[in-house]
Amino acid sequence: MDSSKKETGIFDAPYRALTIGIILAVTTVAFEGLAITTIAPSLAQKLQGLHLYGWIFSAFLLAQIVGTMVTGQRINKKGVFASFITSILFFVIGIVVAALSVNMLMLIAGRLLQGFGAGAIITCVYFSITVGYPDRLRTKILAMFSSAYILPALIGPYIAGLLAEYISWRFVFWFVLPFIGLAVVLTLPAFRNFKTEGASESKKSRKEGYAVLLAVGTGMLLAGIGSITNWKGIALTAAGVLIMILPLRKLLPAGTFSAGRGLPSTIISRGLFVACYNATESYVVLALTDVKKLPADLAGLIVAAGALSWSAAAWFQSKLDAKDQGTGRNKRVTAGIGLMVIGVIAVMLAVSLPEGGIVYAVISQVFTGFGIGLAHPTTGAIALQHANRGEEGEISANLQFTDAFSPGLSIGIGGAFIAISQTMNWGLLTGIMLALSLQLLFVIWSLAMSFRIKKGMSSQA
Repeated sequence: MDSSKKETGIFDAPYRALTIGIILAVTTVAFEGLAITTIAPSLAQKLQGLHLYGWIFSAFLLAQIVGTMVTGQRINKKGVFASFITSILFFVIGIVVAALSVNMLMLIAGRLLQGFGAGAIITCVYFSITVGYPDRLRTKILAMFSSAYILPALIGPYIAGLLAEYISWRFVFWFVLPFIGLAVVLTLPAFRNFKTEGASESKKSRKEGYAVLLAVGTGMLLAGIGSITNWKGIALTAAGVLIMILPLRKLLPAGTFSAGRGLPSTIISRGLFVACYNATESYVVLALTDVKKLPADLAGLIVAAGALSWSAAAWFQSKLDAKDQGTGRNKRVTAGIGLMVIGVIAVMLAVSLPEGGIVYAVISQVFTGFGIGLAHPTTGAIALQHANRGEEGEISANLQFTDAFSPGLSIGIGGAFIAISQTMNWGLLTGIMLALSLQLLFVIWSLAMSFRIKKGMSSQA
């Protein structure tokens, strides 16, 4: 009897429905976050809102942070069952609003709701993994959790491009509804039985408030930069920056603002290269479809090359890590970011040169994808190395927060540059090149920070 229990896996009868439901939920959220990259240029053109292009992504990512923080608090008060129902409702309503959009503001509202729901759903999933599986199975379900992002990254942009090219961009949103419905059917019976323990709420409540304040301040900053050519834009930008300072100080590790050696520099370096990767991917698709006039499905296929390269590099770095027992992690981070620098330069060549754009675009995706595949999981491991005993959960939250916030800010600033270019009649290409130049600056900054991530021998950063 005892041996049969030990052999029970995540796909065996006691866990099968919950496991499949979790994978479907995560895959659906990942698809909506990634597939939109391919169709965003078409959306912006058809809804006559190219000046708001960056908000398609920033609205989702910033709302995701708020959804994560708010739902973490709500689970403690209301339980995971009620929280999951609420999360799904926000996500589905957001999909419907986005699919029915008649203008850009309506689409952005839908993306806000989707992002809030997505962050909330992932929080509920993490909770379910903690209480729904024994310790010996958690690493397996977490591995499946991570794998659930791979398929959408590989084929999501291409499928979205096909749907947009041959049917309608609206089907990219409608497409996921059956899958999220099936995920609900499979997970709710288990979620109904999960119990929560009363947790300390004061600190989490403050974090919830800081997340909302940060989203408001960031929104003001991005809106202000987009209209920086007049005094109202300047005032809005300044106010946004001032509002952001306190929540960032509270939500990031101590020493981040002063670029302290160790964990703070690890978080900074990771935030910068994650921001660069996501924003570069967003703007290369805009350039390929609207400047180079490539079909959306081909642009999606080029972006998929980056995801494939990321997966290959992640596998490769895991082999290297096992071989050298983690002693080469710092070098792998620096090497990965260095490859990303080359990739971003290739992106800029792909956009600016009249010929050879597709070749340079593929090269750029391979280099940036392989680079982040080396650096991303390795910085996660390094960050946890810097954690004192009992701080692992807080460090994991810092990494999740950084991965959502930094791309939202970076893509939003790039979108503001496009808005400025539209206002000043500089042309779309100029706006895209400004956005990509910012990403090159970020990844070079990240490279510089990577030399400060090594923990001191006698001091804790």
